[in-house]
Amino acid sequence: MINNVTLVGRLTRDPELRKTGNGKSVVNFTVAVNRQYNKDETDFITCVAWNHTADFMANYLSKGALVGLTGNIQTGSYEDNASGKTF
Repeated sequence: MINNVTLVGRLTRDPELRKTGNGKSVVNFTVAVNRQYNKDETDFITCVAWNHTADFMANYLSKGALVGLTGNIQTGSYEDNASGKTF
């Protein structure tokens, strides 16, 4: 099974570096990607980078920077204990 994605777009905000409890670097960021055939439509893709990539992004990139990404898509769900709904 192949799960590979390549995106080219612009950062929607400055990457903010955080550290996990065991000291790993992580940034969460969003990339605005124009549709290939309809430039009037834009997708906003939420992404995560870890370790050296996270450090690099926090030090050298800012809102509006053009970035090229390769990676894989992961989805998840959670259950709200108060309502019992799954998201």
